[in-house]
Amino acid sequence: MLNNIGLPGLLLIAVVVLVLFGRGKISSLMGEVGKGITSFKKGISEGDNEIKEIDDLKSADLPEHTDRGTAPKTDLKADKKQV
Repeated sequence: MLNNIGLPGLLLIAVVVLVLFGRGKISSLMGEVGKGITSFKKGISEGDNEIKEIDDLKSADLPEHTDRGTAPKTDLKADKKQV
């Protein structure tokens, strides 16, 4: 159905929308659409930056015990003697 619109059909739709809503409403609507697209791109960019930061933290040189998720082994008798 939408495959047969063509350029004359799009121009007719644009004229009808312009007559119905007026130039002021359409320009303010397009301004809001532009702000929305800009905000969306900014959010995508911030999300990519967060993912890169997490990857950088994971690839950093971590102590051996944090790689396995276990605490380092300590000598409990030696710790008691120090207290």
